[in-house]
Amino acid sequence: MRVLIIGAGALGGYYGACLVRAGGDVTFLVRPVRAEQLRRDGLQVVSPHGDFAVQPKLLLARDLKEPFDVVLVGVKAYSLDDAMDQFAPAVGAHTMVLPILNGLKHIDALTARFGAARVLGGLANVSAGLDADGRVVQFMANQTVVLGEIEGMLSERALALETLLQVPGIDVRASETIMHDMWEKFVQLSTVAGSTCLMRASIGDILAVPNGEQFIFRLFAECCAVATASGFEPRAPFIEFDRKLFTTQGSPLKASMLRDIERGSITEAEHILGDMANRALTLGIDTPLLDLARAHVAAYEIGRRRAVG
Repeated sequence: MRVLIIGAGALGGYYGACLVRAGGDVTFLVRPVRAEQLRRDGLQVVSPHGDFAVQPKLLLARDLKEPFDVVLVGVKAYSLDDAMDQFAPAVGAHTMVLPILNGLKHIDALTARFGAARVLGGLANVSAGLDADGRVVQFMANQTVVLGEIEGMLSERALALETLLQVPGIDVRASETIMHDMWEKFVQLSTVAGSTCLMRASIGDILAVPNGEQFIFRLFAECCAVATASGFEPRAPFIEFDRKLFTTQGSPLKASMLRDIERGSITEAEHILGDMANRALTLGIDTPLLDLARAHVAAYEIGRRRAVG
């Protein structure tokens, strides 16, 4: 299958580079500055599993003229509207659009633009970012992709995508419960982002302070309550996994949202914390810690815009 990766940032860059290394027919849709950098230096990945580099095929939006079999969307949520305009020519009658963005709001945007039949559900569990040299740096060893039909069946095309992504560097699973999976990731991310952004600290550092663990789990409970009221009660294996995640002493885990704050960048706060808080409000669920975290990052955004404007 011919695959178009939207962007070559942390998500698209990592998974796309793994596919290129394995011999996949992969093209990256990038902006001119990133294209120049990648042509000069290649797409470099720094990983706990071993560093590597590939020379990717690149396209600029103005040169995109024909459909692809798969469009893998891994941009930041605040870039989605522009990205949809740019990759629209790549979406044909039989194109599969696989988003691996954080959160849930993007599913509605993609289905409204391209039709529900073309859009799958998906999530990525990889901790990565771009360094000052444009290299993709994988901070932790996790590298999972979960995908599936939003309606909940295990279709032939989902299984075909699973096969396509079964390459070194990607742990992939096709799921019959992708929306439940995405809701659990939404809960986890809201908890990690809310706690680490509010405290401006890693999970390990939060655990090291008085009542730090209680704070994390109170926020976790608020987000779980929203998921449950929405019809996606977090399942026992997920709860157990996150209990271990949130009690690992010395953990360096930070949300990518906090990394964005630390370098003075725009964040996905409204797409994640704001969306979760709005759903809670609609459902009549009290979420004081979530609301505080949302307000904290929103205030940062106001100051950031003032500083750059």
